[in-house]
Amino acid sequence: MRSRIAFFVVVIQSLLFTGHWLIYETWTHFWGALDPPYDIAVKATLVLLSVTFVTASLLSFRYSNVFARAYYKFAAAWLGTLNFLFLSACACWLIYGAALLFGLHPDTRILVLVFLVASLLASLCGMINAASTRVRRISVKLESLPQAWQGRTAALVSDVHLGHVRNLEFIRRIVRMVERLKPDIVFITGDMYDGTKADLDGLADPWRSTAPPLGKYFVLGNHEGFTDFTRYLKAVARAGIRILDKEKVELDGLQLVGVHYHDATHADHFRSVLARIGIDRDRPSILLTHAPDHVPVTAEAGISLQLSGHTHSGQFFPFNLIVKRIYGPFAYGLSRLGNTQAYTTSGAGTWGPPLRVGTNPEIVLIRFE
Repeated sequence: MRSRIAFFVVVIQSLLFTGHWLIYETWTHFWGALDPPYDIAVKATLVLLSVTFVTASLLSFRYSNVFARAYYKFAAAWLGTLNFLFLSACACWLIYGAALLFGLHPDTRILVLVFLVASLLASLCGMINAASTRVRRISVKLESLPQAWQGRTAALVSDVHLGHVRNLEFIRRIVRMVERLKPDIVFITGDMYDGTKADLDGLADPWRSTAPPLGKYFVLGNHEGFTDFTRYLKAVARAGIRILDKEKVELDGLQLVGVHYHDATHADHFRSVLARIGIDRDRPSILLTHAPDHVPVTAEAGISLQLSGHTHSGQFFPFNLIVKRIYGPFAYGLSRLGNTQAYTTSGAGTWGPPLRVGTNPEIVLIRFE
């Protein structure tokens, strides 16, 4: 495990050094060389910035004090800003090269300044957008749905990522939003915690205040598996949330099934888990599982509706394109495979950079028809 962590750190840190180096080279080439004292200061600053996210991440698993949280927030925000600065640097070189091919000679200072300002604005807007959780309302029609379920609503909350960036005040706001929706049932599909060191009971406690008629249900995500996941399960259970672990509950003629992330990552194992649960294909069913990794397996089992998160819909460019490539129609929103429907939410929180550009944080209110 230590060797794998060390390898991961080396790879990520190398990429971060490369990104900062490109930004420096782009600025000095297009704007002009800096005077020696300023040049040394800029280089030193970029070197220090390049190591912030790795060091902050390592500290976040051991400490949860004011300094650790502030440092992680800064490092995560800078990582998101770096993404857009890196893309801007690449765009500068591409546009400049294309202009030279056509015999044009653009003002390099204006070119680099425009992209610098654009990247900083994108980062700022992304942070504001990521902090503004919306409510998305959808309707789902399930075959043979019992009369008791006609018109009922469920609140789907996923990927809150409570920890160093999103903390107690954030989850209180999320719970207040859920309470205002007055759902009949609440589904929490994993990554309620970010996996960093935190007050697990304190962060789960706000859920005590909401008591939907049909209950609150939870399955683990991948971030709860970074360390001993039983600690998270105990905190969630103490907050009055029912944990579904490879099991099925009957709710007025509807089958509600829950499978934790670690039991749904491999198709064959996931298939065997669903088979052992004993799902009645002739009656409607809802599956809660963190990631939309194996929707064909879900369809084989005869599930009516799968509810997931995990993808964040990519959070921001270019990762939204990567996520779409990996998950296809199941990357975000409501989709169908045969008789099975699947809804993948973009999640209420963020992982890493607290930015969202091109995606929105959401709580989903599902109306059953």
